[in-house]
Amino acid sequence: MDWIDALIMGIVQGLAEYLPISSSGHLEIFREILGLKLDGAEALEFDVVLHVATVLSTIVVLWREFVPLCTSFFGFKRDANTSYVWKILLSCIPVAVVGLCFKDVVEGFFGNGLTVVGICLIVTAALLTFAYLFRTRASESSLSPLLPKEHDITWTDAFIIGCAQAVAVLPGLSRSGTTIATGLILGDRRDKVAQFSFFMVVIPILGEALLGIKDMLQGESATAGTIGWLPLLIGFVASFVVGCVACKWMLELVKRGKLIWFALYCVIMGVVCIVW
Repeated sequence: MDWIDALIMGIVQGLAEYLPISSSGHLEIFREILGLKLDGAEALEFDVVLHVATVLSTIVVLWREFVPLCTSFFGFKRDANTSYVWKILLSCIPVAVVGLCFKDVVEGFFGNGLTVVGICLIVTAALLTFAYLFRTRASESSLSPLLPKEHDITWTDAFIIGCAQAVAVLPGLSRSGTTIATGLILGDRRDKVAQFSFFMVVIPILGEALLGIKDMLQGESATAGTIGWLPLLIGFVASFVVGCVACKWMLELVKRGKLIWFALYCVIMGVVCIVW
């Protein structure tokens, strides 16, 4: 991998982590386009760096909300912020179960061509379309009284959104798109559900990064070739900077209900991947 490849992959990760188009799916797509042939250790090393960069971009963009959450939780306060953190932790349970118990099954979907990516992108499009029709269009029609009123994220909502995140580990199934669409269907407030979606991925990504670092320091990964510091640095910076922009953009898009256009994009890319 040279620095141009790292720059492109970093930009892709930064955009696709927040926009509802699947970062894992697009990383697979661009590996095919760029003809990148990374061994297991190199792919793990690079993915860990990119994901840590996007986690940091989440914290930077939402630092005004992030700091009070940490202060309350680690200060053992009984307030709304502490409850919010516990909801985030609850939402992480399903993806933790999948990661610990079905890791080999999930990894089997990666690196086997783009057919699975294409199918999952189309599923992402269907979820985004349903959320748009269910919340935006139906709320403007005679069905409005039958819909759940917009509310803050409940404990039940947090767990259901967490289950959606666990399913979204498949390549091509957008994590942000799946969790945000699920929250909107449940009736969660638009200005809260995107923020919750971005916060709830911090713990799984950091946990995955720590496990990845452990794997790189042990066994065959410790002796395998590495990508090099320059591509890693360029990929990290690109992912972080673009992630900051994409995070802010996505927060605004969710408030305005403009996710339907990403459904169209996912359908087109899904068909292209399947044909490819």
